[in-house]
Amino acid sequence: MSISERNELVLEYLWCIDCVIRQNYTLIQAAHMDRDDVYQSLALRLIRAVELYKPDAKSLKGYIFSQLKYELLSCKSSKARYGFCAAPYDLRGAVVSMDAMMESTVHAM
Repeated sequence: MSISERNELVLEYLWCIDCVIRQNYTLIQAAHMDRDDVYQSLALRLIRAVELYKPDAKSLKGYIFSQLKYELLSCKSSKARYGFCAAPYDLRGAVVSMDAMMESTVHAM
């Protein structure tokens, strides 16, 4: 499959991302995930799904939906949210602003 063919299919199936986000909006809110970050992760997964699709399995649409739903569950992991590889699953408050760090350094001296 050429890149232009892949891109056409990705554009044709972009609506699947919005559909998965709508279906799981409560989960996204409850996990305190940013919608734009989720959209970006799902868009990357859509591109990979179109590239890796093997016609002998399911329909392309079914394959894309299963891949997007799996990616959505991965989006709420600590690794995806904070970039920590060995972080606990429900890590919260691990991101600290640079201003707060500088402030604590100044007070410590």
